[in-house]
Amino acid sequence: MSFTAQDVKELREITGCGMMDCKKAMTEAGGDKDKAVELLREKGLAKAAKKAGRIAAEGIVKAYIENGIGVLVEVNAETDFVAKNADFQNFVTDVAKTVAETNPASVEELLAKKCSGADGTVSEVLTEKIATIGENMNIRRFARFEGSVHSYIHGDGRIGVLVNFDTDVADKDGFDAFAKDIAMQIAAAGAQYLNRDCVPDEVVEKEKEILSAQAANEGKPANIIEKMVVGRINKFYKEVCLVDQEFIKDPDISVQKYMDNTAKELGGSIKIADYARFEKGEGIEKREDNFADEVASMIK
Repeated sequence: MSFTAQDVKELREITGCGMMDCKKAMTEAGGDKDKAVELLREKGLAKAAKKAGRIAAEGIVKAYIENGIGVLVEVNAETDFVAKNADFQNFVTDVAKTVAETNPASVEELLAKKCSGADGTVSEVLTEKIATIGENMNIRRFARFEGSVHSYIHGDGRIGVLVNFDTDVADKDGFDAFAKDIAMQIAAAGAQYLNRDCVPDEVVEKEKEILSAQAANEGKPANIIEKMVVGRINKFYKEVCLVDQEFIKDPDISVQKYMDNTAKELGGSIKIADYARFEKGEGIEKREDNFADEVASMIK
C-alpha cells in the first residue's frame, strides 16, 4: 500500500512525532496509518510526543569535571519526584559527559551527538527516557570550560555553579578551598557579570537613565543629579559584578580583594576566566492549574 505526503502530514498531526519518524513508520507499515500509529507508540515516540506540551520546569543542574574539562548542564522534567530518579540522574550525567567529550556548540548540536555510554544519539536516548519514565523532559542549556575548573552544587541540584580560573598556584588544597568560596559566592549572590568591562554599554546607559529619573523625581538639581548618578552606578556595579561584590564571608572586603589576598598567601596569581550559574527552572513560566476552574470546565 502506497502513501502520500498528505498521509505523512496527517500522521504527524495525530501523533505529534517528527516528519522523518512518521515517514519511516508509514514505510514500515506499508502505508497503513493505524499500523503506523501503533509502530510509533511501540517505539515510544508517540507517547513522548504527546507529553511535549507539558511544562518541564523541575529537573536538576549537574556538574561534571574530568581531566581539566568542566561541564555544567541543566536538564528539566515535570516533577521534582522524577528529578530524584536514579535513571534520570544517570542520564543527566551521560549528557554532561557527552558535552565534555564532543564539545558541541549548541543544545541542537548536542542532541545529534552519540550519547556517552549509549548506542544512540542524545536525542534518541532522551526520547527513550521520556517514554519509559513517563514525563516530558528537555535538555535546556550547558556550559563547558577547559582549565582549572571548579564546581559547586546547591540544594540537590537546584543551583549549580562552574568556575574557570587562570592560576599558577601550586597549593592544591588551599586553592580548592578558595575556589569553593568563589563558587558559593556566585551561587548565593548571583552576580550577572564577571567585572565592569563585561557589562554591556546599553545596560549601563539604561541604568543611568533610571538613576537620573529617580534623582529628578527627588527634586534634585541637574548638577547634583550627575554626581548622584556616578555614586549610584558604582553601587550598581557592586551588586551585579562578581569581583566588585562584597565577599559574603567577610563583607568588609570585595571578592577581588579576597582573591588578591589569597593569591598572595598561596604564592601565585589568580584570575577568574569565566563562570556559569544555572538555577533550575529560572525563567520558565510554570503553569498554575486552578482546581475549581478545572472542575467547572469538566462539568461544562
